Amino acid sequence: MFGLGTHEILLILLLCLVVFGAKRLPEIGGGLGRAIRNFKSGVTEPDQIDLNAKDKKTEKSKEDEQA
Repeated sequence: MFGLGTHEILLILLLCLVVFGAKRLPEIGGGLGRAIRNFKSGVTEPDQIDLNAKDKKTEKSKEDEQA
């Protein structure tokens, strides 16, 4: 994986612990997990079309006709 060994990964994790602190790391991990989950669901799920949405151009042209 990108040529990273065990020592390099441990060093990166230690630096993250020092920079962000022990209380903040779970929050960062949770946010990262939610972001990845949302990205995966956005890529795999088909787009949903709202059939009840009103077209703004149609509304505007109707207003112009009435005026």
